[in-house]
Amino acid sequence: MNAIVALCHFCELHGPRTLFCTEVLHSPLPQGASSGDISGQNEQAEEEEGGIQMSSRIRSHSPAEGASADSSSPGPKKSDMCEGCRSLAGGHPGYVSHDKETSIKYVSHQHPNHPQLFSIVRQACVRSLSCEVCPGREGPIFFGDEQHGFVFSHTFFIKDSLARGFQRWYSIITIMMDRIYLINSWPFLLGKIRGIIDELQGKALKVFEAEQFGCPQRAQRMNTAFTPFLHQRNGNAARSLTSLTNDENLWACLHTSFAWLLKACGSRLTEKLLEGAPTEDTLVQMEKLADLKEESEGWDGSEEEEKPSSQPDVVEGQELSKSSPETSLMPDCNSWNVAHRRLSVFRSLRHMRQVLGASAFRMLAWHVLMGNQVIWKAQDMDLVQSAFDVLRTMLPIGCVRIIPYSDQYEEAYRCNFLGLSPHVQIPPHILSSEFAVLVEVRAATRSSLYPTLFDDEQSLNKYEFVVTSGSPVAADRVGPTILNKIEAALTNQNLSVDVVDQCLVCLKEEWMNKVKVLFKFTKVDSRPKEDTQKLLSILGAAEEDNVKLLKFWMTGLSKTYKSHLMSTVRSPTSSESRN
Repeated sequence: MNAIVALCHFCELHGPRTLFCTEVLHSPLPQGASSGDISGQNEQAEEEEGGIQMSSRIRSHSPAEGASADSSSPGPKKSDMCEGCRSLAGGHPGYVSHDKETSIKYVSHQHPNHPQLFSIVRQACVRSLSCEVCPGREGPIFFGDEQHGFVFSHTFFIKDSLARGFQRWYSIITIMMDRIYLINSWPFLLGKIRGIIDELQGKALKVFEAEQFGCPQRAQRMNTAFTPFLHQRNGNAARSLTSLTNDENLWACLHTSFAWLLKACGSRLTEKLLEGAPTEDTLVQMEKLADLKEESEGWDGSEEEEKPSSQPDVVEGQELSKSSPETSLMPDCNSWNVAHRRLSVFRSLRHMRQVLGASAFRMLAWHVLMGNQVIWKAQDMDLVQSAFDVLRTMLPIGCVRIIPYSDQYEEAYRCNFLGLSPHVQIPPHILSSEFAVLVEVRAATRSSLYPTLFDDEQSLNKYEFVVTSGSPVAADRVGPTILNKIEAALTNQNLSVDVVDQCLVCLKEEWMNKVKVLFKFTKVDSRPKEDTQKLLSILGAAEEDNVKLLKFWMTGLSKTYKSHLMSTVRSPTSSESRN
């Protein structure tokens, strides 16, 4: 996170001062913080925690070096600083932490070395301890602007037996230029900074109670009530924070806390690049997920009632239980888990085309794309499920309705993919219907055994696949355009299976865009039939099979898209623009 965290103090003699600050550096360290010539010299502390290596290095300065450094430093002069305004000693170069994962350095010192950063931190310090204060003078507040950065400030008091009112005023501020990021980090920063403040106040309270027990200041001040306050304190007005907390390693601990705060706050929020609007498949998945969540909440709020259910629902529930918790919420996307994929018989559309044959596969794919009911009869449930898993990739998710395996026939309005056991009787009108296709998986005879296509394909040798339909697809029939493109991709051996999968995604998006245009043109705008024919010609979908495909795929549009179109049409602004 590109930000600066600083500890500020309101000195009774010099006003608001910056005591200690930690900044993030993506470039080489500033002069005086650390360099190659001092590596290994006078290393006071070196520890590693959470992937961050912290080191504090001190080198001796000659008087000439110290004078030149003081003259070029953007910070206040030594004459304008007291013990309460100073954190690190004059020769201390600061603390450096190296993040090995990101090659980022976290540098802590009293003031930023860059003059512009010093000015920004100085202004934020003054505002946090003067005008930008929450009620009660203790608590968090947000302020800032585009020019000087935005600030999260948390003011607090530290007990001091020698201070006016027995307490001193401090603040911890976080400065960055990204307002939205800082606001989104408010809960995280508030909790972590509050923890640092509680630790400081706890240490200071112990010192305060010990000093009050040894020499109570309240009674002494009452006895010298008319003595001038500054004279009464005998020069003890300025006390360092290390003295108030009795912790010599205070600044090293603060550096560790501030560095971790910057790293953790930067890691908890990530940016995601969205390449365009979400697809229809994504919208349908989100809607199904929301519906399942509502159903689960309803089940949790009411008592479960046992009721008889049909076999397809039971089997479908079992399939959901096989999936992982993430995929089980969206059964239409990756519904078979990794273990099941290893046992799958059909691995891809190309594999299925090789097994069934070109003509049988074309007939099956035509019925799938047209929305007709696809029925598989087989004893092997895994074989049927793997077949549906492969065939469903040709359709939008909203058009897929699967009953994986059933002991009775289910009507086409319930599912367009139906798995049946071999003994189930299919109604005669379905067998002769042009809106259904049947794939029977029979035990293969020796004469019908086909040669093994792959080494691990022994399970297919014992099956024979018979594809029948009341409306067989003629070999010379043109068919829908998308089917011809799919077959061209499958027969192109130069394309790998992954490339073919991406081709399917692109083809589905292309035709779903045509579906959107047709839906708005016919259902929303209510254009006449002649205009619809012209539109279909423009879209390249005037053929009969293409029109049937578009009408079926229209049922897969998401509710979000449909409601958006309807709300746009009903709004007065849209009606005025059309008029």
